[in-house]
Amino acid sequence: MNKENITLIGMPGAGKSTVGIVLAKILGMEFLDSDLLIQRREKKLLWEIIEAVGLDGFDRIEEEVNCSIRTERTVIATGGSAVYSEKAMEHLREISTIVYLKVSCEELHRRLGDLKNRGVSIKEGQTLEDLYAERCPLYEKYADLIVDLEKTDIRQAAGLIADRFEKQR
Repeated sequence: MNKENITLIGMPGAGKSTVGIVLAKILGMEFLDSDLLIQRREKKLLWEIIEAVGLDGFDRIEEEVNCSIRTERTVIATGGSAVYSEKAMEHLREISTIVYLKVSCEELHRRLGDLKNRGVSIKEGQTLEDLYAERCPLYEKYADLIVDLEKTDIRQAAGLIADRFEKQR
């Protein structure tokens, strides 16, 4: 399988699904949200899955779902915790160009409500700042392209990604 897909990674609230839908329209591609695949498979909302099986159980489910993605010409929006699985990220790297949507922690505070009800994979006692510090190096490690959303809106970000994707083909 070639890299005819684009995978979006980043913190919860970064805009992966929103940018992904616009990007898919610009490029005439399909759109896939891995969080929705997880919910469909488990027949529960993300927070309900985490409550039922714990963070480790959720991480296993997320890894299985992300490793099972077989698609072509698709923009894939992952959950923010996808980067915890090296196996899943290597699979996604094999089938896609990985784009990290970077947003400041301050902006995420403004965008996010209750992290638990949103289905964010966060340890007991961990703050958004802790999560941000833990995940950002992983996003940067796996990214083929980093797009800073502080300096651009959704359409501009999607256009920038589309241009870079088309140039690399």
